[in-house]
Amino acid sequence: MPKRVLQGTVVSDKNDKTVVVLVERRFTHPLFKKTVRRSKKYKAHDETNQYKVGDAVSIEETKPISKDKTWIVVAAQAAAQ
Repeated sequence: MPKRVLQGTVVSDKNDKTVVVLVERRFTHPLFKKTVRRSKKYKAHDETNQYKVGDAVSIEETKPISKDKTWIVVAAQAAAQ
């Protein structure tokens, strides 16, 4: 089974070797047919502390690293402006 890969924005880099990534998903509401935005924050492992707040990154699912950290940052993306 392939690992999930999500794209998001770094919202916090205060922890050592960890960044908090905000991932936003869009979908059409089944009853009202309106586009709805939902967001969720994921803690991701950043071994070298190279990602800063505002960076657009891709995160990949991995084995548990700590109690609530099961994602790892794989790459930075071009910032959408």
